Amino acid sequence: MSRSLTATTLVTVMLLAPTAFAGVRDDAQRQVEFGIEVAGKGLWREAIYRWERAVQIDPSYAEAYNDLGVAYEHEGEMEKARQAYEKAVSLSPAHASIKQNFELFKEVNDRAAGPARK
Repeated sequence: MSRSLTATTLVTVMLLAPTAFAGVRDDAQRQVEFGIEVAGKGLWREAIYRWERAVQIDPSYAEAYNDLGVAYEHEGEMEKARQAYEKAVSLSPAHASIKQNFELFKEVNDRAAGPARK
């Protein structure tokens, strides 16, 4: 009976896991969307807060890290921007927009920093 109960519990967890993940991603996505909305109004600190919340909720959300990179860059926080872009690329190396944002960031930021950064 104990073995049967364990197997039933495992099957239940396996069936519910995608739903639980979808809920987490939905919560994180709402934060991202709100961040985009407030960034569009020039409220970059609020956008950063929302995108930081999104990656706390779902640490695998590459697009949220990308948005953080853009916002940190906008606010002049270049090291945080670099870290956010690097995380985004590591999570989604084939994502063209993320790669493009990071490459552009490196090109502009490394040129501004001079030879010491390269």
